[in-house]
Amino acid sequence: MNKIVSGLVCAAAVVLSALGAIAVAQEKKESEPMHKIVHYGDLKWTPIIKGCDLAPVSGDPGAEGTPFVVRIKCADGAKVPAHWHPTDENVTVLKGTFLVGMGETFDENKLATMNVGNFISVPKEMRHFAMAKGETIVQVHGLGPFKVNWVNPADVMPPDTSPVAEAKPKS
Repeated sequence: MNKIVSGLVCAAAVVLSALGAIAVAQEKKESEPMHKIVHYGDLKWTPIIKGCDLAPVSGDPGAEGTPFVVRIKCADGAKVPAHWHPTDENVTVLKGTFLVGMGETFDENKLATMNVGNFISVPKEMRHFAMAKGETIVQVHGLGPFKVNWVNPADVMPPDTSPVAEAKPKS
């Protein structure tokens, strides 16, 4: 009889411990940040070079070693001069056509076409350049800091004073 009572007490202790652990885990989950949906219309675009704007989507692109997501929107024909980053850069085309080339100087003969849904991973310090065909939006993600080092800063055209205009439907 004592063995049965001891067994029941042990089983009850195990069940209570498990329920306590579940309650603690549930409290922790409730105090953790919830998922966040980012709506396109809520993005804050900032001009970065002539014809291209940047909007942070998630994380802090300037923070060391932390994940980030940004979007870059470029007008038709916008050129991104040769540059490099101190960290790997991962790019997905969301809209338009993005032409990418590798090298120290912008060379249209080296451009490879990336269409919507295409992805490229550019290793840190690799020199590369790009051009937009049609209004183009790319999403860039990686680990910060997201810094752009221009191969030849004289090639960089400063941004216009206003962000890239949204395409307006014709009346």
